Amino acid sequence: MPTSHLDHLKLSTRRKFLQQCGTGMGALALGSLMNEKLFATPARGAIGAGLPGPHFAPKAKNIIYLFQSGGPSHLDLFDYKPELIKRNGQKIPEEILKNIRLAQIGKNAALLGSRYQFRQHGQSGVWLSELLPHLATIVEDVAFVQGFYSEAFNHDPATLFMNTGAQLSGRPSMGSWMSYGLGSENKDLPAFVVMSTGAGQPLTNNSWGSGFLPTVHQGVQLRSQGDPVLFVSNPPGMGAQRRRESLDAVRDLNGMRFDVLRDPEIATRIASYELAYRMQTSVPDVMDISKEPAAMHEAYATTPGRASFANNCLLARRLVERGVRFVQLYHRGWDHHGGPDGNLVFDLKKRCLETDQPAVALIKDLKARGLLDETLVVWGGEFGRTPMMQGSLSPDQLGRDHHPHGYTVWLAGGGIKPGIVHGKTDDFGFYATENKVHVHDLHATILHLFGLDHTKLTYRFQGRDFRLTDVHGEVVKPLLA
Repeated sequence: MPTSHLDHLKLSTRRKFLQQCGTGMGALALGSLMNEKLFATPARGAIGAGLPGPHFAPKAKNIIYLFQSGGPSHLDLFDYKPELIKRNGQKIPEEILKNIRLAQIGKNAALLGSRYQFRQHGQSGVWLSELLPHLATIVEDVAFVQGFYSEAFNHDPATLFMNTGAQLSGRPSMGSWMSYGLGSENKDLPAFVVMSTGAGQPLTNNSWGSGFLPTVHQGVQLRSQGDPVLFVSNPPGMGAQRRRESLDAVRDLNGMRFDVLRDPEIATRIASYELAYRMQTSVPDVMDISKEPAAMHEAYATTPGRASFANNCLLARRLVERGVRFVQLYHRGWDHHGGPDGNLVFDLKKRCLETDQPAVALIKDLKARGLLDETLVVWGGEFGRTPMMQGSLSPDQLGRDHHPHGYTVWLAGGGIKPGIVHGKTDDFGFYATENKVHVHDLHATILHLFGLDHTKLTYRFQGRDFRLTDVHGEVVKPLLA
């Protein structure tokens, strides 16, 4: 029984808010707050009813996207080209460069064969560089896509293209589409988590933003060093009880405002505040890798308390174990034009030392725990590098320019056919020539593995139905197990 006019107003406001939030984002936000069982529906894995997917039975539940920012050189890591080595120092045939735009070098730049030794591995006979000794041990678990291509040849539009399906900012990222389509399996952690390491080419949050989707679906940045989420800790003098009371007051005020405006972003704000409150307990626990046994730290080459790609790989496994749908790890420093800011000798070796062991440890760890079958792992950057040289032959000046016309990404687990090489580039590693896979095709295939039809996962904005694959994309069926 209310004891005051204020109590009566609170009760009335809450009742109206619950009654009037029965559909759309209001239902999504309040459903996630009021009904914990909605987070534990294995068939849907969604935080509320009314989400678009899945459209059919999924093969994957979680994804870990190892994004190598800057453009790793496929020609020095994955794509062995004897003809390129044979013609080292010569000019590339003119017919190859017709109607081609290059980022920083001229069309007269000399061809550059890889300086690294390659060997074949596994039944598929995939060629791998000596820089990737750990990856060579798991080729039977990996599908290499060597006919991959894009249209974007500069970093910002290419990174956006790989993450959002568009070269201009403002579109939702793939993780946001996943969150929108499938929701989360853990009420105490976000559906979409982002972590970043390394230095070099800047990254913007447009690559993990929600675009025109409700902001509840945007990626949440976690940090492996310091406070896991900025401002997640209570300030001095703010205890748990006082925090709860302040959130209740803010929720009531937001509810009153929702009654007036019916703005779904207000419902999103309510859900975000509540998730942040629960994350104060859940995030520090999941981010504490010191609890892992010594064997795990040795396998991943981790150093607790430091920010590193290795630490983030181990954290990614801990996050998917707890039901986080989409974990994206960005590692910068792959932009090797030649010179002190990045070269194909010292810096390429460093990047491989930082990433090869932990990425492979992640695959082996997931497989040992029975998680690889339901966890898709993707490795790749925004483009590859040119067969032509940039800089000079001096070890600290040797480099290659941006190259989107044919390069390599690899995938493992989550319904991917293991131990295969799909696609091919020409003798110079310039163009994708056989079984070509476009960015939109990769997105369509990833969504398919999660039970999502990329043509049906749409959101109406400004009078048009948008989707991750725009009006393009085909599922690459030979990649499916």
